[in-house]
Amino acid sequence: MGEASEVAAYFDLDGTLLNASSEKTLTGVLAKRRPWRIPHATVAWTLGATFGLLTGKSPYDAFRNRGHLSLASWQVLEQYSEEIATSILKPKVSQGAWDRLEWHRNQGHRLVLVTATVAPMAEAMARVLNMDEVYGCGPEVRNGWLSGSERGWSIPRRKGKVSIVEQDAVKNGHTLSECYGYGNTLADSWFMQRCGHAIAVNPESSLEKHAKKHDWEIVHWPS
Repeated sequence: MGEASEVAAYFDLDGTLLNASSEKTLTGVLAKRRPWRIPHATVAWTLGATFGLLTGKSPYDAFRNRGHLSLASWQVLEQYSEEIATSILKPKVSQGAWDRLEWHRNQGHRLVLVTATVAPMAEAMARVLNMDEVYGCGPEVRNGWLSGSERGWSIPRRKGKVSIVEQDAVKNGHTLSECYGYGNTLADSWFMQRCGHAIAVNPESSLEKHAKKHDWEIVHWPS
């Protein structure tokens, strides 16, 4: 196995490769096509956030509950995600992102998407981007309807991305000190700092400050 094949590039999705929120776009399409979902999703999300806060979750995690997707079937999410990824979201991938992905391919690097977006959307975007692997939010077996709960899910969010990246690296024989990590928020810094090459993409102010402090590369990809 050559050196290049031992290297992976781990990418966040929203705000990094994609100049949009993939899950918010999915939620908007669901609401437009099924207007009855709007009041239900609002109540379900509010209850989920309140319960999360009362049970000790951080505001960051409590406000990211899946109440807005409750009573949607996994089958519908997969169908809509495929359509949205190709018709709405693909044009919102910046040229800088396409160029960077192509550069990694030319180096023989493995491309991995690690995102907190719901799994059907993450997988649809991975196909659009021609990634080698994708890790999104969801259970191992997806059938029936969503309840709004994330119990039993894999959740690549904040520190949750770290274990996923570490396990992927071990499974595929990567040395993380030789790998690349791309993100746009301070929440991404947890997995980025595990990679030898951390690149902040269009970073929010807190990540930009963190990146400068640790001498990380900062890039700006126009939309």
